[in-house]
Amino acid sequence: MLWYKAWLETRWRFVIGFVLLVCSAMFVVMAYPRVVGLIPLAPKTGGGGEIGRRIREAVELSRTYRGYVWSQWFNQNLIQTGTVFAILLGSGAPLAADRSILFTLSLPVSRGRLASVRAATGLAELFAIVFASSLVVPLMSPAVGERYSLASALVHGTCMFVASGLFFSLAFLISSIFNDIWRPLGIAVAVAVALNLVEQILRTQTRIGIFHLMSGETYFRSGALPWLGLASAALASAAMLFGAAAILARRDY
Repeated sequence: MLWYKAWLETRWRFVIGFVLLVCSAMFVVMAYPRVVGLIPLAPKTGGGGEIGRRIREAVELSRTYRGYVWSQWFNQNLIQTGTVFAILLGSGAPLAADRSILFTLSLPVSRGRLASVRAATGLAELFAIVFASSLVVPLMSPAVGERYSLASALVHGTCMFVASGLFFSLAFLISSIFNDIWRPLGIAVAVAVALNLVEQILRTQTRIGIFHLMSGETYFRSGALPWLGLASAALASAAMLFGAAAILARRDY
């Protein structure tokens, strides 16, 4: 019953995120032939400054299908939309102060159990969204006459899931303090935007950060898995979820 209750609370966020990301991945794949046709026009575009540099980098990456998929999907669309839905799935008080709160608290289970089921449900939904949309790439690639490694899709999906789990856990932690969905959502989004701005500013000096990990750039450029980053992100997420459970156990409703 606890699992079903958690599913009812998040099902529309999950369904919308699932459909949106899967359709977005399909669009990225099907757009590749048109991008290939536009590459010869690339010398006429660009310019100086950071914007010009990014345009030229995107053009060079798009000369290969693997580079195009990474730059347009794993380094852009999946990160941007996936982060938003990770925060959405984590937002909302696990023990909402509504008409059902007395019934929920009267159940013969601990608050820790209630929180863990809610967190596990949200993470399972995030896992499904990330990997379903990532697997669209190798499955749809033959439709445009290309191939994409299933192993690469799984590695990038793992990087995305583990790293975006940080934002899910942050939203979940904040939701253990506030009873509404909007404050945790707003705070977590603000944190994500701030971290992204810092990474963009420091990008020319260093290539580290949560979004760098999320895109799997280390694997894309060198073939090496970012084990340290993945382990650090997983530990940080676990710490925030544990903290949320501890806060809920002590709250007075």
